[in-house]
Amino acid sequence: MGIFLRAETMHGYYSYLESLDGSPDADLHELSHGESFLELLDRKASKRGFYVLDEPEAALSFTSTLSVVRALSLLADNGSQILCATHSPVLASLPGARILELGDWGIRESSWEDLQIVGEWRSFLVAPERYLNRLLE
Repeated sequence: MGIFLRAETMHGYYSYLESLDGSPDADLHELSHGESFLELLDRKASKRGFYVLDEPEAALSFTSTLSVVRALSLLADNGSQILCATHSPVLASLPGARILELGDWGIRESSWEDLQIVGEWRSFLVAPERYLNRLLE
C-alpha cells in the first residue's frame, strides 16, 4: 500500500475517486478541505505501506493536526514508513520520527527541540506583539 497526499492536488484526486463506479469515496467533495483530508487518511491509511505527505497541515486546525499525528503514529507502529514535508511543529513532534531540516544550510538531522520552526513558534507565542508590531507599523 502506498499513498501520496498533497493539499494542492486533493481536488483532482477526489474527482478521480468520484468518477469510479461504486466508489466509497464519492462523498469527499462534500466535506471541507480539512475534513476530507482526515476522512481520506482514515479510509486509506490503515494498511502497512509507504506514505508521502506534502504539507498535510495546510487545511487543518490544531486539533485536526493532532489527529494526523495520532494516525501517523499508528501507521508507524504497524511498520509503515512515512515521509512528511511539513512546516508544522506539531507534525514534526511525531514520536520516534527521524527529522531532517532543510534551510539555507542545506539538509541536516535535527531534534524536534532544535528545529528552527519550533524556536520561531515558541518566540511568537511568548510575545506575539513583538512580531505584530513590526508588521503593522
